[in-house]
Amino acid sequence: MMDSQLNDLSNLFSQLGLDKNPDAIEHFLSKHSLKSDEKLEDAAFWNPSQKAFLIEERDQDADWCEAIDELDTLLRH
Repeated sequence: MMDSQLNDLSNLFSQLGLDKNPDAIEHFLSKHSLKSDEKLEDAAFWNPSQKAFLIEERDQDADWCEAIDELDTLLRH
């Protein structure tokens, strides 16, 4: 049986090499935002490996897509 790690927002932050503590996530969201026409993966605050991960996971319609979409929505404030 495959490992069924939860692909939620906090684990997405961990996967991106970011602190997944709820306070750290709130801090990240308060410091970063996306323009209305900006793609999540094109945001200037990602490093190359984070950007590549986001693109690859979306292209593959992978298990992370729901959490990536949630992050995208949260950054549009």
